[in-house]
Amino acid sequence: MAEEQTDARPYRVVLNDEEQYSIWWADRELPAGWRAEGTEGTREECLEHIGAVWTDMRPLSLRRRMEQEAAG
Repeated sequence: MAEEQTDARPYRVVLNDEEQYSIWWADRELPAGWRAEGTEGTREECLEHIGAVWTDMRPLSLRRRMEQEAAG
């Protein structure tokens, strides 16, 4: 059985305008439409952070529309 290789590259947590999260390599330029959220670390640390903070998976535009309809 082969040993799993750990990914030692540093990652950062990124966020888009719809407040959707992802991870990106810390040493690469961010893709268009994404910004750094402020968290950097191992892949596992970044994914753990996303799991803790991204509790509502709905895109921001949908959340806003639903709030407007509820206030309506």
